[in-house]
Amino acid sequence: MTKYSLRSWVLVLALAPTIVVGILLGSYFTINRFYELEDTLIVKGSNIVEPLAIASEFGIINQDRESTKRLLAASQINNASLIHSIAVFDAENQLFVTSHYHKDFETMRYKQPLTQLIGAEHETIGDTMVIRVPIISHTGYEASLLSSLERTKDTGAQPTNQHLIKPIYNNQQEQVLGYISVLLNKENALLEQHRAAIAAFIIVLIGVQFNLFFTFRLVKHVNHPITEMVRVVAKIREGKLDTRLEGNLIGELDLLKRGINAMASSLSEYHDEMQQNIDQATSDLRETLEQIEIQNVELDLAKKRALEASRIKSEFLANMSHELRTPLNGVIGFARQLLKTPLHTSQLDYIKTIERSASNLLGIINDILDFSKLEAGKMVLEKMPFALRETLTETLTIIAGSAQEKGLELVIDIDENVPESVSGDAMRVSQIITNLVGNAIKFTDIGSVILKIHLVGQDEDNITLRCEVIDTGIGIDESQQEYLFQAFGQADSSISRRFGGTGLGLVITKRLINQMGGQIGFTSAPNKGSNFWFILPLGISQFEIGEVIPVEVLRHKSVLLYEPRELTRDMLNRRLVSWQLILTNVANSDNLTSVLKSQNSKFDYIIMSCHGFADEAAFIELLQQARQHTDCLIILHDCLNQDVIINVLKANADVLLNTPVSDFTLAHHLIYPPTPATLISLPEPAKIDANKKLNASVLAVDDNIANLKLIDTLLKELVANVVTVNNGKEAIAQAKAHAFDLIFMDIQMPGTDGITATQHIRAKSLNRHTPIIAVTAHAIAEERENILASGMDGFLPKPIDEVSLKGVISRWIANPQFTHFDTQVLNWDLCLTQANQKPDLALDMLKMLVSSLPETIETITNTLNDRDSSTLLQAVHKLHGATCYCGVPTTQKLCQDIESGLKHKIDIDDLEPEILELLDELTKVESAANQVINQLSVDIPNDQ
Repeated sequence: MTKYSLRSWVLVLALAPTIVVGILLGSYFTINRFYELEDTLIVKGSNIVEPLAIASEFGIINQDRESTKRLLAASQINNASLIHSIAVFDAENQLFVTSHYHKDFETMRYKQPLTQLIGAEHETIGDTMVIRVPIISHTGYEASLLSSLERTKDTGAQPTNQHLIKPIYNNQQEQVLGYISVLLNKENALLEQHRAAIAAFIIVLIGVQFNLFFTFRLVKHVNHPITEMVRVVAKIREGKLDTRLEGNLIGELDLLKRGINAMASSLSEYHDEMQQNIDQATSDLRETLEQIEIQNVELDLAKKRALEASRIKSEFLANMSHELRTPLNGVIGFARQLLKTPLHTSQLDYIKTIERSASNLLGIINDILDFSKLEAGKMVLEKMPFALRETLTETLTIIAGSAQEKGLELVIDIDENVPESVSGDAMRVSQIITNLVGNAIKFTDIGSVILKIHLVGQDEDNITLRCEVIDTGIGIDESQQEYLFQAFGQADSSISRRFGGTGLGLVITKRLINQMGGQIGFTSAPNKGSNFWFILPLGISQFEIGEVIPVEVLRHKSVLLYEPRELTRDMLNRRLVSWQLILTNVANSDNLTSVLKSQNSKFDYIIMSCHGFADEAAFIELLQQARQHTDCLIILHDCLNQDVIINVLKANADVLLNTPVSDFTLAHHLIYPPTPATLISLPEPAKIDANKKLNASVLAVDDNIANLKLIDTLLKELVANVVTVNNGKEAIAQAKAHAFDLIFMDIQMPGTDGITATQHIRAKSLNRHTPIIAVTAHAIAEERENILASGMDGFLPKPIDEVSLKGVISRWIANPQFTHFDTQVLNWDLCLTQANQKPDLALDMLKMLVSSLPETIETITNTLNDRDSSTLLQAVHKLHGATCYCGVPTTQKLCQDIESGLKHKIDIDDLEPEILELLDELTKVESAANQVINQLSVDIPNDQ
């Protein structure tokens, strides 16, 4: 629209309608005039030819050509300007007579049968028109007969049938004697038509000229002022605000001129005012920038102070961790050592109280440190495979004692469709369950606590669980619920005095769940209990972790279940029914007595709870009766009295299980009776037989006399030679004088600290390659990273746990050395790291990888030959997941590259070199793994 000027648009919009309308009207009237002239010509011709047709009847009947010709000639002479020629044709369509000879009278002949000629018809041929009118018999004489008689008279012969002509009739049953054809001249009509066209053109041209005249007048009075306005507005836009429009304009243009002049005046005023504001704002901005610069300096100083405060806080936490854990290490360690010595009942109770109190204090310290790490965003979650039910069972077993002391019913209810082998941070999952279930037990005096877990979502690599902890405790008032997840806060300040605790458990739990990608919530009512739920995303492990229970062998076996507690009974009912056992369920001792008195009742299993009996004698009697009805009697108990457990329960049962009992634990003992009352699971980290010391020399360094004495006591139970020193300088001297198999080094020591001593030992001594383990109370991740970066090989946290100490010794002293294959093919140290430093778990993962390799190699080979991309992607993806936990870096890298290529639709032919390299690497991995498995099956010690 903008590339044409207003003048052009005015001319176009003014002229175009006039020209179009003029052409349309001229065309209409011209064409109409053409048709009128042609109709007039037809009418004139018809008026001439129709009387001639009537007059020609007798001429045709009488065959009187002369008189007919004179008639035709007279008519032509009277209309000489209009008529070229007149011809009469008989019934046989033969020329009868013509007004004068015409060389092309064939154009006047009717080409159709005469029966179709009803009335006057006209035909235009070039510049002429032919009008034909039929000659109808009105006298009743037969023209054919008269014609025949005439011929007979002329020849003197007798009339015969062959001279007779059959009469012709039209559609109206009128006899057609012939027709008359008139050839008309159209020259005059055409001339008139041309005159009409020229007149119309002249009229249209005159109209266009008038329109041009008025249009140019309009352009002069409108376009020029508008052009001037555009020029003035452009100057105003350039900043020349004193520009104005001059002159008198017409109508609205004068109003527009005044508006533009007023706008220019307003803009000039606004410009002046704005300039003043800008000057003022510039001055204010300059002052503000100066203030901001001052604030930036202050903020920079504040940032430095905050960073320094954060550093001091971290250092304080590290020091607090060290200072608190160091004495706790001695208290807990020697308390556990005392438990190994002969003690009478009161002494045993005192020592257990000391150990329990110290452990509670350690738990509080751990809560504070965990909260600090979460606050700083330094909590790192692991992603390792673990057995879900086994982990939960171990967790609840630890805290079940609190529920048993209160007489609470503690139930674990896991849906059967929840996978057992998952991946994630097992320790943090256990911490979440411990916090929530521990709180439920703490705030519940009567009733039950139940842990429910069911599957809410699953895909190829991940699952989503919904976990609920439901209790019948004191509940939480609605007004206090909003403070529940705040740090160092509880629903009621009086609760902390009654129940104890730091108020950090729930906030740590919430932040852990959020960091895992889940969410947590709860519902609660005072005196009705609480329901804490959380959504827990976990990965699916590529391998089966823990024992695979063949529950199908239990089908159609009979079992008698006695459990008076409703929640536990319902959970056991569902599990036993899902395993397709033939279940007999009794809920009270009277019904149990009735079932056992039946002589014909025999069960494969009897599962009895120790609840619901009036006295011990009645319970023992029923146990003895139950033994007569089964070969496997399983007792579920939560008894804390060791005398009752030994003299009553174990004496009368095949299997004794602590509640809460998990479905896998129960299934294991049903399938393999009788076994120890624990689920066969992955063993603890490799341990050393307590009665067999390793022939090794160990150096222990610690400035704290109590800790040094404790580690000396523990080490002398495990190794043959132990040397202890209490400072870093003596440790350096011992390292220069003697070769050790392992060195335990404290970090914080006066004078030469542990890190400095390690650097000296690594630089020049007999122990430059000896494993050095940091014995530290530091729980901060950065401190541990600094420890490892200083040249130490690992760390042992305080308080020292005997099992952890055995694991460290097993790893570093009994650690196998493999020299028959490249570490890029199989790296045992990497395998241990990926298995969370658990040799037996690492060995199991390696065994599962080896067992799957033949099938994997065959699948990859077949898919490579068949060029089956989808199946190859599935096989490589599964293998890639397996290699993440087995210490095979080259294989893992090849799987990652091939899987990425297949996902990006790269052709198999292009990936064939990498696939062949992977197949070759898998052969190397299989050979190396078999060496490791054969050696470790003998070398790794185990205390089972």
